[in-house]
Amino acid sequence: MRKSIETQRAPGAIGPYVQGVDLGSMVLTSGQIPVCPQTGAVAENVADQARQSLENVKAIVVAAGLEVGSIVKTTVFITDMNDFATINQVYQQFFDEHQAIYPARSCVQVARLPKDVKLEIEAIAVRSA
Repeated sequence: MRKSIETQRAPGAIGPYVQGVDLGSMVLTSGQIPVCPQTGAVAENVADQARQSLENVKAIVVAAGLEVGSIVKTTVFITDMNDFATINQVYQQFFDEHQAIYPARSCVQVARLPKDVKLEIEAIAVRSA
């Protein structure tokens, strides 16, 4: 079973892809940049951008019927490794607020991201058996 996930609580896809894919036992999100789905705005500072990207990931996971605690892996793309500590702090607070076990994570610096944002986050969530 393969089903596309679509929610108004996360920014719409800006290309030929979907917000997420539900494979039944697993949900994969597309990379979420920090665009507010209601206004289209992007915050200036990296902490607010990190929070928005995480909220966008959460919206897709929730739309699939899961919760933040279902996320088992994330990949974080950042444009400046000097922002790592700030992003890490927001990331920790987010998962702590949801009383979720921290997922496995990769973090890489990239040259540039869509809309010149400072980060993008994608996730993999699983349904418990």
